[in-house]
Amino acid sequence: MGQKVNPVGFRTGVVIGWKSRWYASKQEFASLLIEDQKIRTFIKDHPKKRTQYRNAGIDRIEIERTRDEVRVMLFVARPGLIIGKKGQDVEALQEELQSLIGRRVNLKIEEVARPEIQAQLVAEDIAQQLTKRANFRRTMKRAIETTMDAGAKGIKVQLAGRLGGAEMARREKANAGALPLSTLQAKIDYGFAEAATPQGNIGIQVWVNQGTYLGDSGDGADAQAGQASKKPKRSYKR
Repeated sequence: MGQKVNPVGFRTGVVIGWKSRWYASKQEFASLLIEDQKIRTFIKDHPKKRTQYRNAGIDRIEIERTRDEVRVMLFVARPGLIIGKKGQDVEALQEELQSLIGRRVNLKIEEVARPEIQAQLVAEDIAQQLTKRANFRRTMKRAIETTMDAGAKGIKVQLAGRLGGAEMARREKANAGALPLSTLQAKIDYGFAEAATPQGNIGIQVWVNQGTYLGDSGDGADAQAGQASKKPKRSYKR
């Protein structure tokens, strides 16, 4: 059937943390969950600075809640586009979020070290190229080469929709390197984006193998020594 598990959801709570970290009672849980979604949607699709924020490359938004305030952490590839001159844009965004949810907001900006191997940023970059009517095969190939050159262990890109303006929708995929999806030890990042084209939306899925959580030294001789013997056990009959 080909049912795929989201690599981020597969590892959440085991080797990676939650994107929203707070506790609430049963009566408040639903409203706070909707509030988190409002914050993420407002930042991603800002009414005035939508293009600027997309060019900044927002990888993920993490939210923590205390009794007094809501902490919003943005992990960005180019933080200068969000911070602005002397931090004016950050203060303006913080005030907008406070007026949106009616709570005190503490906004922090963190820079992403290697944006080329972040799956969400790779997917959004491909979406921008497809929106500009670039050739989808060339765009996929360029994205794979850039990610592999940045130090990724493997990458897989899958596009779905009316590719190249075709009448019938189809899927195209390309991959490079190793991409073990069944083991929790592998550090697999997943990203999804949509490209709005005149013929319709094109869905972009990206899987990036960033290595292992134990480091490169953890999957060498120790892994081979831990494997079971391939020789079948000898059976004795009476």
